Amino acid sequence: MTGARTCTIAALRGSIERIETHDATASERAALGHVGADAALRGGLALGAVHEVFAEGRHSAAATGFIAGLARRVSVRRPLLWVRQDFAEIESGALSMNGWSELGLDPRLVVSVRAPDAETALRASADALACDALGAVVMEIWGETRQLDLVASRKLTLAAQMSGVTCLLLRLAAEPMPSTAETRWIVRAAHSPPRLEAWGAPMLDTKLVRNRHGPNGHWIMEWKCDECLFREAPAHPQPVAAAPADRPHQARTVPPRRRAG
Repeated sequence: MTGARTCTIAALRGSIERIETHDATASERAALGHVGADAALRGGLALGAVHEVFAEGRHSAAATGFIAGLARRVSVRRPLLWVRQDFAEIESGALSMNGWSELGLDPRLVVSVRAPDAETALRASADALACDALGAVVMEIWGETRQLDLVASRKLTLAAQMSGVTCLLLRLAAEPMPSTAETRWIVRAAHSPPRLEAWGAPMLDTKLVRNRHGPNGHWIMEWKCDECLFREAPAHPQPVAAAPADRPHQARTVPPRRRAG
């Protein structure tokens, strides 16, 4: 019995070591659409891995929108399972499917699971990661919790790698702790460029503070609801009029007239 247990522990340690030394450049990636971020990520967000998103201060809505965009990029048309701790819904409110649609996302692909505490959320997320029919699993936990330690992070990473399902951790009112996450982001809202005809586009101030296989970075990203991808912040905050089609682009310079006398 002791020998079998020793072999099992050795096998698990070997699996964990392979995960931690795994070269993510060989894994599949999902491009975000933002040139700078994709370059830092060597082509995009690694699939079948764990990624963390922290809200800066009270910017939980911005972090939620950002992780929804990430989920769309990694899952495409596959179902998304969103595991929420009950206290997160009390503090932040329920997920709005109308808002989901306004972001250009399909609410029919979202399955929401409510968990009474962090331990249940962890268990449900780990079980869900074993289902390779899912495109991604989002686990949303409010506040500091001792259950989400390095051991739990390794279990999630192992489950994600084995199934190929991407795990996205949304941490609200919490500080980053040691983990096996592939990337770690800190997100807050940014000012939307003014529009004359409608509300401004969603703008996010994103900091990549952990990148296991590349540099960190800081970008202002615009979420393009029609294309469902991230882009660089627009260079011109105001709409620019199109050039006239019936005359040259450069107007002729007319010298000033002088008065006689």
